[in-house]
Amino acid sequence: MSRNRVIYQSEGLFVSEDASLKLKADHEQLGRVQSANYSFTINRQDVNQFGDLARIDSLVLDPPTVSLDFGYYLADGFNERALGFFVQNSGTNNNRKVNSSIFSEGNFASGHLTAGSGVNFYILTSPNGEDLNKAGNGEAPNDKDTVIGIGNCYVSDYSVDLSVGSLPTVNVTVEGANMNSVAGSLTTGTPAIDQEAGTIFKNGGAATNIQLPNPTENGGIEGVANGTPITALRPGDITLVLSSLESDSLVKLDGADGAHVQSASISVPLSRTPIDRLGSRFPFAREVDFPVSCTLNVSAVVSDSQSKNLANILNLGESEASITLKDAASNDAIIYTLKGLKIDSQSFSSSIGSNKTVDLTFSTQIGGPNDALNGIFMSGCGDGAIFT
Repeated sequence: MSRNRVIYQSEGLFVSEDASLKLKADHEQLGRVQSANYSFTINRQDVNQFGDLARIDSLVLDPPTVSLDFGYYLADGFNERALGFFVQNSGTNNNRKVNSSIFSEGNFASGHLTAGSGVNFYILTSPNGEDLNKAGNGEAPNDKDTVIGIGNCYVSDYSVDLSVGSLPTVNVTVEGANMNSVAGSLTTGTPAIDQEAGTIFKNGGAATNIQLPNPTENGGIEGVANGTPITALRPGDITLVLSSLESDSLVKLDGADGAHVQSASISVPLSRTPIDRLGSRFPFAREVDFPVSCTLNVSAVVSDSQSKNLANILNLGESEASITLKDAASNDAIIYTLKGLKIDSQSFSSSIGSNKTVDLTFSTQIGGPNDALNGIFMSGCGDGAIFT
């Protein structure tokens, strides 16, 4: 049957544990995905010469630019773990309370601060008109499916958007090195390259074929609320604790008479510099640009001011904030804790017909894996094993 179009019912997004791995157990399906956009750009330099009006050749001098960005609804922290972020888990499916007091085992981004070969992403597409997650009760990818692979990927940005009237959403931007497409095959060739040699990755002299796991409706999401896996978290179940930031603000931020928060966002930029060398068409490494400064942006309706002086705020120390998201059963599902915060800006807006609002921006820098005083820390209720 010919295909007229592809829509969201037919697609699923998968990620590998490492770019060199190929087995089903080495891959996970991300859950609650809302969008996925990917592209590549080839930069060429024209070769011209006297005597010819048009170019005589067009050569590739730089490696191609391969990018992927996707978004998903925040759930139980499984997607973050699958993407290589550190998510503390102190709960089980029967006792899902998470611990927000001490994060001694690792910074949220610690898994992305060391060198490596990256990971692979795969967009699996089922036949026309079939729900990918329900076809054949989660049957394995078959010879009617198509796969687009993006190899040697590194996360370059992770952001969380929380706002009144919208489901909490995560957006991730990824940089890759290669892309391939396989149609009508039981297995798909790896999109990864050998970064040292600048060639397609091979295992034992033969091109590596990838085996993807069976698609499922919930991916690896196992956090349970009211007996069913978490579908999405709600804005009405979000609590921001900004009490320690009161000293940085001219308005009250916390408590019953505090500002009424309308939106909050967390951004973790992980920009990388490709390191090239003569003799290779691809970068042999992509290292994180340090220092990594993360930001917390809060927008709120002003309710009351407090006695503060900017001259004194300049000399204040570092603060802390936390964001807790509960599931439908009022259990803690996700907790973000930001430590070592400093205020960068505070702006007010007031006009006829509108509520007076305040926008605040705070920043902190990512610390090392054992730094419990700086950066962003995350805890999630999901306890499903990944890459088994």
